[in-house]
Amino acid sequence: MPARPKVTKVVIPAAGLGTRFLPATKAVPKELLPIVDVPTIQYIVEEATRAKIADIILINGRNKGAIEDHFDISFELETTLEQRGKTELGKQLRAISDHARIVSLRQKSPLGLGHAVLCAASVVGDQPFGVILGDDLIDSEVPAIAQLIEVYERHGKGVVALMDVDPADAHLYGIAAGRVLGDDERTLQVTQIVEKPAPGSAPSNHAVIGRYVLPPSIFEILRNTPPGVNGEIQLTDALAVLARTEGLLGYRFRGERYDAGDRLGYLKANLAYALKRPELREPLLAYIRQVVKDTPEK
Repeated sequence: MPARPKVTKVVIPAAGLGTRFLPATKAVPKELLPIVDVPTIQYIVEEATRAKIADIILINGRNKGAIEDHFDISFELETTLEQRGKTELGKQLRAISDHARIVSLRQKSPLGLGHAVLCAASVVGDQPFGVILGDDLIDSEVPAIAQLIEVYERHGKGVVALMDVDPADAHLYGIAAGRVLGDDERTLQVTQIVEKPAPGSAPSNHAVIGRYVLPPSIFEILRNTPPGVNGEIQLTDALAVLARTEGLLGYRFRGERYDAGDRLGYLKANLAYALKRPELREPLLAYIRQVVKDTPEK
């Protein structure tokens, strides 16, 4: 049996308007909102590079040029930092531009996640590829996308990341149902996948979280997927077809997920990542204790 093609490319959709973070995102792409002092999308790109991904395809929208600038070389800034003796900070900035080869493509109309993925077809070609959504931060020892790649390379089928949620919240997510694959309790053979089912109608509590590894055949499926909710091409609809025709797996990843596209989730991510910083942990904990102490119970 010939070896399966390696996953060497990742698509990062970044064309959303970020309306939940207005007015902050009126002029600043939501992907550049910082988690402490690192833009959200930098964490996403770093996850891909830690997984040995060579090529990153950004799907951009209008007025998102600042994202490209962030990953470009900033000669003037780096030179100024060097002259001021801030060598280490200059190295950190240079490392950002050295992460990987980044290609930026324009999604000219907001036609949904499925359409955003389809925009990458000409660059991805006929190879399997990953998709990472910029709103989902996953803090894990092994990069979440690398966990999915390992499952793909073992079984040769598309894989979506899964996380168990409270059944009462299932209507807020794409939901996948299936059966355990062999003796691996983390891997499911997906038999059904639906986008934000009506409250009380979800087939399971396995939420699809923003990590995917997909075969190139998904592009032809997306081309034939009619618009769904809000006139958008839903990736979930295409995944349902993939599950029926070629098979689709779900993987309960290891790691802690933060929804950086939600205001509360974004605040939780900032706290969690700040508490991992040795220089911030104790002062921040002391402040939190003081706030809790001074806040009257209602």
